[in-house]
Amino acid sequence: MAVTPLYKTVENHLRERIESGALVAGDLIPSEPRLAKQLGVSQGTVKKAIENLVNERLLYRHQGKGTYVSRIDFDNSLFRFFSYGSGEGEAVRIRKETPMRRIKRGPKRICKKLGVEPGTEMLYIERAGYIEDAPVLLEQSWWIAGLVEGLEDEDLHIPDLLYALVEERFGVPVVRCAETLTAEAADAQTARQLFIRDNDPLLVLMRTTYTSGGRAIEYRVTRGRADRFSYRTEIR
Repeated sequence: MAVTPLYKTVENHLRERIESGALVAGDLIPSEPRLAKQLGVSQGTVKKAIENLVNERLLYRHQGKGTYVSRIDFDNSLFRFFSYGSGEGEAVRIRKETPMRRIKRGPKRICKKLGVEPGTEMLYIERAGYIEDAPVLLEQSWWIAGLVEGLEDEDLHIPDLLYALVEERFGVPVVRCAETLTAEAADAQTARQLFIRDNDPLLVLMRTTYTSGGRAIEYRVTRGRADRFSYRTEIR
């Protein structure tokens, strides 16, 4: 049986505290000596765990003050490794519009992913992303309607950073997302919306979003034109 490294135990402890809502964005985490004593490990082990979580942007250091829980930009997680632009890794800003939002009964597969009864009321949102006037991505998301009551109001502006609005207006923090990145061929409707040909390649990001206590609140599918994506990373 594989033994979990001690620094991973510290990482898992901090992740669980954040995912449960015990620690939220902007909170100061316990000091390294305090965590070491609490978890029965060395300060070096704690330091390594915190450095890993800082590299993941789950935490950030404030020089002379301590280490804090980050407000992770889940809205733009697709662009941690990919950029839209010239094909040479030069990123450009994507403007988002929301052509559709309405309350409807959740499809069976969506309800299953969100852990609710089939037919539960959902807020369905469609968003389109543009570079200048050219559409480059489409988002379809389903929210548990009872948690974001009023978000369906057409008079309520939805900003690019939707999760910030959900947290500030409805008091529902987004603490974690589980994502799967894959590819598929564009169907006729998607091709028409993105100004591409039928069966052209798409990048597809499927995401389940969670709030405090491990409760799923949103399921989202983002489809983007593969011809405008560039992959970037740095290996050390």
